[in-house]
Amino acid sequence: MKVLLGIGGSDDSIRALEHVVDRAAAVGDELTIAIVENPRSPRSRDTVAERAREELDSAGLDAEIRQVDGDPGSELVDIAEREGFDEIALGGGQTSPMGKINVGSIAEFVLLNAHTTVRLVR
Repeated sequence: MKVLLGIGGSDDSIRALEHVVDRAAAVGDELTIAIVENPRSPRSRDTVAERAREELDSAGLDAEIRQVDGDPGSELVDIAEREGFDEIALGGGQTSPMGKINVGSIAEFVLLNAHTTVRLVR
């Protein structure tokens, strides 16, 4: 499966990175990592890229890591459609005290606009 992982440096993104890399190593997914700008992130895009490279090296995977500019949600959806990805994977989704899932604006946009499968890693 051809998977596009969108990460922006939040803790949710790092968990998604770890999960998706582990899965790709186990089942042989073709993985591309798209690092998007997330102003709420405590990590810079360069720091996120270094972490992604460490995860890939640890798993023995070779995957493309891209820095994506522009609106993060729109760019992820456009890349997935333009390049024929089977799935977009994202981190996110916190459970509210009432048991509902609250997702960030990037994840919400992708979930509502992607024409491909979207996996939300929590």
